[in-house]
Amino acid sequence: MATRAKRRRVSRRVLPAAPRPYPARSAAPRPLPPDPDPDLDPVAGFLSWCRQVGLELSPKVTVSRQGTVAGYGMVARESVQPGELLFAVPRAALLSQHTCSIGGLLERERGALQSQSGWVPLLLALLHELQTPASLWSPYFALWPELGRLEHPMFWPEEERRQLLQGTGVPEAVEKDLANIRSEYYSIVLPFMEAHPDLFSPRVRSLDLYRQLVALVMAYSFQEPLEEEDDEKEPNSPLMVPAADILNHLANHNANLEYSPNCLRMVATQPIPKGHEIFNTYGQMANWQLIHMYGFAEPYPDNTDDTADIQMVTVREAALQGTKVEAERLLLLERWDFLCKLEMVGEEGAFVIGREEVLTEEELTTTLKVLCMSAEEFREFKDQDGWGDNKREEDSLTIKNIPKLKASWRQLLRDSVLLTLQTYATDLKSEQDLLSNKEVYTKLSWREQQALQVRFGQKMILNQLLELTS
Repeated sequence: MATRAKRRRVSRRVLPAAPRPYPARSAAPRPLPPDPDPDLDPVAGFLSWCRQVGLELSPKVTVSRQGTVAGYGMVARESVQPGELLFAVPRAALLSQHTCSIGGLLERERGALQSQSGWVPLLLALLHELQTPASLWSPYFALWPELGRLEHPMFWPEEERRQLLQGTGVPEAVEKDLANIRSEYYSIVLPFMEAHPDLFSPRVRSLDLYRQLVALVMAYSFQEPLEEEDDEKEPNSPLMVPAADILNHLANHNANLEYSPNCLRMVATQPIPKGHEIFNTYGQMANWQLIHMYGFAEPYPDNTDDTADIQMVTVREAALQGTKVEAERLLLLERWDFLCKLEMVGEEGAFVIGREEVLTEEELTTTLKVLCMSAEEFREFKDQDGWGDNKREEDSLTIKNIPKLKASWRQLLRDSVLLTLQTYATDLKSEQDLLSNKEVYTKLSWREQQALQVRFGQKMILNQLLELTS
């Protein structure tokens, strides 16, 4: 399973806040709904629950299905100014492994519940609370999406997933997720539930349900950031934050979640006109990450955080293509092994390219430099363990500086991009034709539209590199 982390350089896999599938956004605000009947409407029940648990919702905002991009969202009833509090969630209202009704048991058994994902205690808490009619969070659960209708690619048929998302990296990430979920369920979760049959009814002992809850936690949970001085510690456990997970996502968001000792506060970061939706950010997420973890993508060019990956082994393959004799091939593989020793590359790593920056600048710069060195330069570089060579300004791998790189560097980068583009089933022009023909685009299925946005954004970045390296 994907894990939340800070924005990392080699594997840019973060898992922040909470999602909804994201259909085409309407710029015009829609009318707000009338106040609902608490006996009939889950929103009214949720708002009543908020008052009971001390969750303060500003009178300037409302929870609604109308005026939002998808599903439930939050809309401004009145204009909101930057810095205004939208709502505050007391820590007692958070749902986590510590606040749930079996928190004591989960704490005592935490040694047996350790896993690669770190999510098992929260998932067990959810499995228990969902089957408990008197659960404190029942009104909150009523606003959850139907678990059987989640749009994460892990629920797509395998053939459809591979066909629509080939080359994007998503099918490979999903396969790892599914294998890890299955292993985690049968080795940790099911034995724990069977050991406590009084706490977990047979109806929640299901791999399918567990997989759905993993997707929900992947999409809706939050993870409190560590303090800077605690940066080397294990990340905090995920938790569910009622109200905060109602907000939809935009890269250009207008609200942000702040953490304090007593509560979590959602605060406006931009002016929000009356009738407009309030958007949180789930982090600096590329479209492949959004569709993988949330089931939607932001239409091009809205996602300013979009990226394209060049697999590290693809650069090695591109370099090997240029070798003519066995001695050259062996020397190049020696250089690759040295880069591995320096922890600049790895068999499963990727160089991450954004629209305006190379997020893995140090790794890619070092790799191009080492693979393009003369034999004498490499011997000297190796003798110094790679740290003796001062970085020159002309070797800086910013996007704008790529045309100024050495010709050999540009050629290797170009060859790597061409190999990467070959992994997709379609070319950029065919994607552009689909997107420019509104009649054809609207006839595509939801999944086809989202996958197209993912592929197109990546290919635009890769083709920009082709132009810069020509």
